[in-house]
Amino acid sequence: MNDTELKSCCAAVYESDFARLLLGDSFHPGGLQLTEKLGRLLALSRRDHVLDIACGRGDSAIFLATQFGCRVTGIDLGETNVAYATSRAAAANVSTLARFELGDAERLQYSDASFDVVLCECAFCTFPNKQAATSEFARVLRSGGRLGLSDLTRSGELPSELAGLLAGLLAWIACIADARPVEEYVAYLERAQFQSLSVEPHDEALAQMVRDVRTRLLAAEMMVRLEKMSLPGVDFAEAKATAACAAGAIRSGLLGYSLITAIKPCG
Repeated sequence: MNDTELKSCCAAVYESDFARLLLGDSFHPGGLQLTEKLGRLLALSRRDHVLDIACGRGDSAIFLATQFGCRVTGIDLGETNVAYATSRAAAANVSTLARFELGDAERLQYSDASFDVVLCECAFCTFPNKQAATSEFARVLRSGGRLGLSDLTRSGELPSELAGLLAGLLAWIACIADARPVEEYVAYLERAQFQSLSVEPHDEALAQMVRDVRTRLLAAEMMVRLEKMSLPGVDFAEAKATAACAAGAIRSGLLGYSLITAIKPCG
């Protein structure tokens, strides 16, 4: 599977009812509480125009527009996500502040220096070409603009048995398969000339998310067995094994979650 096919496939799965069942509304550890935390670290205000990369169904973008009064443009590869987010913004009466478009993080369709802030929650690790995405973040930010990432991290190599389980697409949904050491994320940003980098760990948010996923998996499996829900093609054994391995990796400190902020230098 090439990079384009992988991104399209991941986007389709993120749009699925199964992904929403497993991950809830916000699709990232810490939910809107960590979104608000990231917004405050970035000092968002009514003056800011924010680009929300891989915005999903718009939960974070609508929340930020409501909470901080900033303008938010959300982009996603999934047409269903974009349509759903657009309708939700209208229902929340923030259509003048939050709008949504199809877009690819590695090839942003915006002019240089178009945004004050770029935000990317729990998606950067799924991008096949992370350096291209980082360079695009820098290009569309104005001088002095701010970048906020939240993402899953790993410390060291994954054990072979864990790596084998994480080869499937379910792992991409859980933001696990291509997690990198936080130092590697920082290096991508530094190569794109970002400065004033700050890293804030929030490993417990990831641990809680995995606990929630495991609970939802058990509930979904029971509903399917009782024929009260249909999830064709779902391998519950593999899903539960992946979640169990992820929980063990978090407990051992191999997997974690961090908020990363940076600034594009002036000039």
